[in-house]
Amino acid sequence: MTQNPFEGLGDSLGGGGFDLGALVQQAQQMQEKLADAQQQLTDSVIEGTVAGGAVTVRVSGLGELLGVEIRQGEFDGNDPDELEDLSDVIVAAYREARSKADALAAETMGPLAGGLGGGLPGLGGGPTELGS
Repeated sequence: MTQNPFEGLGDSLGGGGFDLGALVQQAQQMQEKLADAQQQLTDSVIEGTVAGGAVTVRVSGLGELLGVEIRQGEFDGNDPDELEDLSDVIVAAYREARSKADALAAETMGPLAGGLGGGLPGLGGGPTELGS
């Protein structure tokens, strides 16, 4: 004789207990909120600026590189050492912007992820970074 694992859980028609319809509705609402938050991050532009404003990097809230601006006259393209310095400065500006984007993502997604059983890694509820 097989036992029904859902027996005794009740129904959504007033039998008390487990309401699968309400659970599905709650999951759909959470999915919509997550999609809205992700769109907000996609639309956000965060800047990282280093070397006194010599280099500015723009990323989306998801950490996608959108652009790099280098202030005219700051670096000489003929000097290999300065080009290496420029490379390092661009990386530093990206890391700053990415750090800000990660913080924004944790702030935006964290409360939503907390409703999914204690949080998701990288979304403010765990030790890993978003998108890393």
